Parts: sequence; C-alpha cells; structure tokens
Amino acid sequence: MLLVRGWAGDTALTGTIYEEDEQPPAYSGSPDTDSAFVWICDEFYEVDSGGSTQVIDGQELQIAFESPMPRGFDTRQQALDAAKEHLRTQFARLGMDRDDVEIEVVDDPERREESLR
Repeated sequence: MLLVRGWAGDTALTGTIYEEDEQPPAYSGSPDTDSAFVWICDEFYEVDSGGSTQVIDGQELQIAFESPMPRGFDTRQQALDAAKEHLRTQFARLGMDRDDVEIEVVDDPERREESLR
C-alpha cells in the first residue's frame, strides 16, 4: 500500500494506491477492478453555497466532496503518475497553482518517505 499525499495552501489531501497483492476496499457504488494497482482518493471542488467551510491558503472556501472512484492501472508507475496528476488537479480546482503542490509518497510497509515534486 502506498499513501500519496499532496500539500498546498496549508492543507493536504491523501489517497491510497493498493498494490498487486492487496485488495482495495469495496463500498456501495464502487466498481469492480481486476487491475494490479488501484488508486482511490477523494475529489473536491469549490462551490458557492453548501459544502464544508475550509481555510486554504488563508482563504475561507466552501468545498464539496465527491465519493472516491477507484481507478485501476497495470503498473506501479502508471498509478503513481495518475495519483500525482489527480492531487494537482484537486488543488487546481480551488484556484491553486499546480506547480505549488508538493507530493509525497509513503510506502506504508516500510514507512519510507520520498519527496516527488
């Protein structure tokens, strides 16, 4: 299991990559996937009303969350690339610069961290 975390504007979003020998969680509405690597992470976007109030980069924003949708990949690198792109996209939806998103990967079994920018 890999945890992939994006940091921007004093907040973070973390998703999970389930590897070949791991079973991703199943929940109501989740698709079946037989892929070797499965990425699961929340999605969010700014709304004018409703949602949850969050302070991001010193600004108070109304944020709505979507249910996570598992995405399958054949290789670990494909899953990592998609995870990084996903995290940058979420922060861009809030008006943040994609290049300002710091990405870290935590290889859960060894608790090894590496910085990927």
